[in-house]
Amino acid sequence: MPSTPLQRQLAADADPRRPTALDALALARADFLAGRRIDLGSIATRLGISRVTLYRWVGTREQLIVEAIWWLTSRTLDAGWAELEDRPGPRVPALVGHLLHAIWDQPGSRRSIERDNAMYMNLLTMTVHGFQPRMLAYLRDKLADDIDTGRVRTTLPLDDLAYTVLRVAESFHYLPTISGEPADPDRAVRVLTAILGGPGD
Repeated sequence: MPSTPLQRQLAADADPRRPTALDALALARADFLAGRRIDLGSIATRLGISRVTLYRWVGTREQLIVEAIWWLTSRTLDAGWAELEDRPGPRVPALVGHLLHAIWDQPGSRRSIERDNAMYMNLLTMTVHGFQPRMLAYLRDKLADDIDTGRVRTTLPLDDLAYTVLRVAESFHYLPTISGEPADPDRAVRVLTAILGGPGD
């Protein structure tokens, strides 16, 4: 059940005549893509509202960041999946590569992630913050599609496979925090391709 005004407005039409939580979400997305730190004080000022009102709308800064990143992530994934719809063989590795490259190849999002890599790793890889369960559900759905269409054969339970895919993607995405190395989307794709194989393997 949606718990903040932002989450409720994401599920319903909003009055366009006055600022809403959806406007705050749009500014947070724009700041992330411009490489700027998402700051509730700045967003409140630009909307012409108080910080108290903004907190009431979106919850904490962390909650707003999660919603902004999920909005961007889900649409990037949907666009990538549409391009891969008719591709033979496992599509999930390429889908993960599409997402990670979209993040690291966009200059603003790259600056955001590089500057606050540890913070994003904490927010986006822990179940409690709400992003990871959505990613797991999304990947589970796409893996199920690959299995149902014969693109992937596996003896693993679907939930275990989705969790493994997500953890591999996260491992190479958050290399700057984990090991100090640059993020490596292509290594993630290679590892996932080896794990998922193909119909002829």
